[in-house]
Amino acid sequence: MDVVCVAAFVILLTSFYCGCDGNLRFASYYGDHMVLQKSPQRAVLWGYFGSEGAHVTVSLSGPINQKTSSAAVTEGTLEQWAVIHSARGAWGYGGTSAVRRTPAVSFTNLFESGNQTANLPVTGRPLTTEPRLKCSTMWYPHICIWKVTLNPVDAGGPYTVTAASDNSTVNLTDVMFGDIWLCGGQSNMYFPTSQIFNASEELSLSPKYPHVRPFMAALRMNETELIDLIEVQLPWSVPTASVVGEFSAVCWLFGRYMYDKLKYPIGLVESCWGGTPVEAWSSLRALRQCGLEQNEDSPKEKNSVLWNAMIHPLLSMTIYGAIWYQGEANADYHRDKYNCSFPALIDDWRMAFHQGSGGQTALDFPFGFVQLDTYKDGPTDDGFAEIRWHQTADVGFVPNPRMKKTFMAVAFDLPDKTSPYGTIHPRDKQDVAYRLTLGARAVAYGEKDVPFLGPFPKQIVSTDVFVIVTYDRAASVTPSKDIFEIFCSVSKHPHGPKSQWVPAAIETWGPTTVLLSATYCQPPDEVTALRYAWKDSPCDFKACPIYSATGILPAPPFIVSRYSDRENTWKS
Repeated sequence: MDVVCVAAFVILLTSFYCGCDGNLRFASYYGDHMVLQKSPQRAVLWGYFGSEGAHVTVSLSGPINQKTSSAAVTEGTLEQWAVIHSARGAWGYGGTSAVRRTPAVSFTNLFESGNQTANLPVTGRPLTTEPRLKCSTMWYPHICIWKVTLNPVDAGGPYTVTAASDNSTVNLTDVMFGDIWLCGGQSNMYFPTSQIFNASEELSLSPKYPHVRPFMAALRMNETELIDLIEVQLPWSVPTASVVGEFSAVCWLFGRYMYDKLKYPIGLVESCWGGTPVEAWSSLRALRQCGLEQNEDSPKEKNSVLWNAMIHPLLSMTIYGAIWYQGEANADYHRDKYNCSFPALIDDWRMAFHQGSGGQTALDFPFGFVQLDTYKDGPTDDGFAEIRWHQTADVGFVPNPRMKKTFMAVAFDLPDKTSPYGTIHPRDKQDVAYRLTLGARAVAYGEKDVPFLGPFPKQIVSTDVFVIVTYDRAASVTPSKDIFEIFCSVSKHPHGPKSQWVPAAIETWGPTTVLLSATYCQPPDEVTALRYAWKDSPCDFKACPIYSATGILPAPPFIVSRYSDRENTWKS
């Protein structure tokens, strides 16, 4: 067994956070059974110790020959470490959940007020309610941090990581190296594996995947950016039925499916909270780009509080990529800004994780997301339809020039009208995760010839009686009277939010074309816009009319105006 030694010096950073109590320890999200990012990236390790100038040695012992290397910790500043400017009002949530009741691990030694320990337990929260804030006033005199970057380590393990000083030693055991994926969003990402379809079968498989390791951050908020998690809900664990049952289903299934393909360890970091808008997960820096700074329409508790407490603390972690399932909360909250706020979040996370890891997390790390599923059946407002469109920065598909190295799972064809957790929480997470996996294989891992996109229009031709849609790939088509809609007008001005749309039935089709009836448009009116699947719940389970040739991937929704900047698509 070989040993890699990395030397570091503790830096004293004066702040109002965690007092240096003399104990050598790793930061909250390191632990036994964890996964660290494999080569060619380099994993970052950091923690706390007792006194300025102390010497800490980090060693890695395991089965593979390694080169001995050292890393010098540079002089830090408050800005570099993004230490909070004040810890008064560290926000937490205490409550019960009808969905998940996993005891939290409370890092009480990190949060002290004089001689009193501030214990902030959390037992979970309902999937759909809005977050509530609970204030604990705390005061931290200063913080002592050590930080090292390991040499690249190939996938595999197990390893033992040891941090040692003159009189203290702390170990991490059964550490694997693989790819780390961050799983974020709101209730459909939070939705636990124990509540999906065929849950018992899925949970029985979990022990067969010992190298897919889950970790979960506890539900916490904070007014300002933290460098460490307030609490850990689930420490790094070897999967069992009880562990996976309380873990994000989409996150777990994605990791399991990716392991089946990659055959090396996968680390899954769940950091999500039900009922939360994108603004809560965004830095103030990102929100400013979209004109979403504090104002009367943007309550203080919704801006950046989850970024501060549940994302910013993770920035030093080297990750491979992220997946995201969110948007329901924005269907009636800053909906029109989502085409800016969501892409801005992706850009900002990429920059922040890259900088926080010392350049180890890729500046363009792959980012996958789930396009919104369904909620209400029948005629509703356009909230979900517009968010789906805005999730692609109003392009209709990803990756695109605004959202590079992203991938998307279309999910509006997976309604669950009898879900006991509400129709907004469909239980089929297997198809969602599988579709994400296809995108990850193609976009994140560069696998060739992996179909991951449904058909999308590349040309639209209109006549007096027909609209002909030509797709960019072969399509499987079934009849529909109303999933396509046209807008008829004598004006060349774009349609508005209150425009009257009429059905355009599918008349016939070919391998890549669909011919739609335009008979609802009577002269002098003409078809001036076309949209597809522009409803909250546009079709029954896996029964939309347009799929990929294999019948697996649904065509995403779209809306296009004839007289717009997309005249290259619409040919008259």
